[in-house]
Amino acid sequence: MAKKIVLGFSGGLDTTYCVKYLGEDKGYEVHSVIVNTGGFSDEELTKIEAHAYKLGVKSHTTINAVKGYYDRIIKYLVFGNILKNNTYPLSVSAERLVQALHIAEHAKKLNADAVAHGSTGAGNDQVRFDMVFNIMIPGVEILTPIRDLKLSREAEIEYLKSKGVEMNFEKAAYSINKGLWGTSVGGRETLSSKGLLPEEAWPTQITKTGKEEVKLSFINGELTAVNDKKFGHPSEAIQFLQAIAGAYGIGRDIHVGDTIIGIKGRVGFEAAAPMVIIKAHHALEKHVLTKWQLSWKDNIANFYGNWLHEGQILDPVMRDIEAFLQSSQATVTGDAYVLLQPGFFQVIGIESAYDLMSSKFGKYGEMNNGWTGEDVRGFTKIFGNQTAMFHLVKADAEK
Repeated sequence: MAKKIVLGFSGGLDTTYCVKYLGEDKGYEVHSVIVNTGGFSDEELTKIEAHAYKLGVKSHTTINAVKGYYDRIIKYLVFGNILKNNTYPLSVSAERLVQALHIAEHAKKLNADAVAHGSTGAGNDQVRFDMVFNIMIPGVEILTPIRDLKLSREAEIEYLKSKGVEMNFEKAAYSINKGLWGTSVGGRETLSSKGLLPEEAWPTQITKTGKEEVKLSFINGELTAVNDKKFGHPSEAIQFLQAIAGAYGIGRDIHVGDTIIGIKGRVGFEAAAPMVIIKAHHALEKHVLTKWQLSWKDNIANFYGNWLHEGQILDPVMRDIEAFLQSSQATVTGDAYVLLQPGFFQVIGIESAYDLMSSKFGKYGEMNNGWTGEDVRGFTKIFGNQTAMFHLVKADAEK
């Protein structure tokens, strides 16, 4: 009886090769699974399923993980205002972890003997998938044909043609990975340390001109409405905002980062909704949270983002940090107003019942209602007392 193997399948060249190699050359019973994190239309998913069965898989499963992706990861990226290297909203790294978790669960469900993915040996994804599989399904063999055989694109195409596989073998000029939390774009311009992606490389073209104001409504840190249109789940609000802001070409940038395996890499990305949401959310937080809440959040969130990027979603410290981030959002409720225009956006301001910039306590730089000048004199003397003592003692000792 053939051994069962679960293959994370996208329908592209690498995973197409994996189906044929694992099934026909290695004798596995191949069960393909695709985890949709917001990057596929229903039509595309139907075509991928048909392609998988035509290749000879025993079963193909489509998992809709969009809402779960938000609940498990994106929510905390918003709570932490997380941008890798102050630039990148972790679009691909976050979704790969959700995909790995679902693939591992599917392998458990099928009682599979092995699991496979189409990663090469050159990037971060191989580490993310392997690590999640090692933790969640220990003892289940992990096969990575593209990495293990050190295959070139040309070798894969030659092999598939020999197997009679018919598909589009033309390599696109740009590698595009789309998901709920942004789209990555790789091409010749990102392979070196200098170069901008041309206009035609961006998946979302600029079709809007002029200016437009949008209102983002948050409840306990989660986006629940856009322009007073309410949504049943924040993932729907994200998609709605993306349709509005993406047409302005907002959220385009190039990220330079340190990979898990130690090399640096460049990748273009467009993430209109993530960038607008994070900046609007952060502006609201600056009004409703205290100084030390904001300070500790910055430190903890930076660690959380880096550790997530490196695949450590299952480290229990991540649950501890998520609990802190969740707690910090108790008063992050209100509206943020954002001005959109081609290639640029600006947070205009916020309105919140929890706004600490309240006229009840005074106006910064003008007047105050909560203390007197004499209160400040005494406070200032006490606040700087130990530092004053240090300098007096030092001066006496050095006479």
